[in-house]
Amino acid sequence: MLDADLKAQLKGYLQRLTQPIELVASLDDSKGSQDMLALLRDVAEQSDKVTLVESRGDAERKPSFLIRRVGTDIGVRFAGLPMGHEFTSLVLALLQVGGYPPKVEREVIEQIASLDGDLHFETYMSLSCHNCPDVVQALNLMAAVNPRIKHTAIDGGLFQKEVEERQIMAVPMVFLNGKLFGQGRMSVEEILSKVDTKAAERDAAKFSAKAPYDVLIVGGGPAGAAAAVYAARKGIRTGVLAERFGGQTLDTLGIENYISVLETEGPKFAQALEQHVKAYDVDIMNTQRAEQLTPADASGLVQVKLANGGVLKARSVILSTGARWRNVGVPGEQEYRNKGVAYCPHCDGPLFKGKRVSVIGGGNSGVEAAIDLAGIVAHVTLVEFADQLKADAVLVNKLKSLPNVQIFTNAQTTEITGEGGKVNGLRYKDRATGQEHLVPLEGVFVQIGLVPNTEWLKGTLELNRFGEIVIDAKGQTNVPGVMAAGDCTTVPYKQIVIAAGAGAAAALSAFDHLIRTPAPAAA
Repeated sequence: MLDADLKAQLKGYLQRLTQPIELVASLDDSKGSQDMLALLRDVAEQSDKVTLVESRGDAERKPSFLIRRVGTDIGVRFAGLPMGHEFTSLVLALLQVGGYPPKVEREVIEQIASLDGDLHFETYMSLSCHNCPDVVQALNLMAAVNPRIKHTAIDGGLFQKEVEERQIMAVPMVFLNGKLFGQGRMSVEEILSKVDTKAAERDAAKFSAKAPYDVLIVGGGPAGAAAAVYAARKGIRTGVLAERFGGQTLDTLGIENYISVLETEGPKFAQALEQHVKAYDVDIMNTQRAEQLTPADASGLVQVKLANGGVLKARSVILSTGARWRNVGVPGEQEYRNKGVAYCPHCDGPLFKGKRVSVIGGGNSGVEAAIDLAGIVAHVTLVEFADQLKADAVLVNKLKSLPNVQIFTNAQTTEITGEGGKVNGLRYKDRATGQEHLVPLEGVFVQIGLVPNTEWLKGTLELNRFGEIVIDAKGQTNVPGVMAAGDCTTVPYKQIVIAAGAGAAAALSAFDHLIRTPAPAAA
């Protein structure tokens, strides 16, 4: 199952085990069980602290296996073969169940350990999903810390009957004690904020008690990270407030156009951003959402109110809140979201294997999605509002060469239809003739661009008609002491490298503001 190089790497990792573990395999006569057993044997051979136990009469999902710390209730289960993107999840689970300390903040470990009650999480994932490992690894970590927390990672492609019964049409999807808990990428901190009901109250008090910052950055994507590094290098008090550190890069599969980085994956890039910022004296406040900005008053301090009720103060603020996928805004889209309506072809494509799907959008993202999906699904219908596809010619030519793709341009999507809680069709209107058409299908992937995350700023500073923050060449807004950078602004060309440069410029502009503005006594 594992080649010689992979075995050697795994053997090196397993030397870090401090506690003996056992791999309890729940098997049947399927090929999946045979493959799993081969993998587990390879793993067990790499360390004398790992024991393999085979079971065929238990009531667990088959094939699946439990990684358990010997003599304890600590363990995690994989239902499926954790290869591809999930191989790292397997290695981390082996190490953490085996006593190797997780690389998270001490206060996070203490919060996990203090959770009371029995929590059984189930995560449905696909091996090609680049968002799934973060969720799987976060829940595995929690199970390795607190014995009252259990987690099973389930390969949706292998357990199709469960997927259909639970109507899972997007991954990662998480259930807690049998009930839907959440969908999409989630960090340990985000999961804790949902299960620890007192966390928001504690955070509000903690944040409100913080001393004012010289620069407070709202948003942790490429623009926010660059701003944080540039500000911190000036030796000034810097804070970063972010819902998800990494921003949109967390949802990007491949990055091949960031200068000096030949090729990387979005989650790896996001991790590198955070590590770079952590190399400096920056106060990072993750999984926190801003909901109100108050311009500086007589005290000279700008205030940012958080969703948890806390208030942060700063002499200057840099807004780098980024953008999110744009919705089509037609009947059925919200009703069938994650029930056939999806936004990530890499994550959710495998769930539609052998089925009919549509892609809405004829730009690079839409055409790339259609090309990717064509290799998995039975048929792809691409619907574009304009009279021609807007993607690069090389992508358009590739798309047109595929036998199971149909393209409709000058077509306005009017409705996503469904029955029995699932998508069953897409309705569009031919803009030239006015005639309406219904395309029978099982999935719709929306790829029509981005909308800035600036709704909370309306009425506070100047936004254009698209909701973008209006800035000048230095990143300054029309509110003194408030700068902005990245995809949430009027800067043209929404690219990672441009956002990073804009973040650096905004930090330098903020520093220029600080040295020209007397510091208030409160700061």
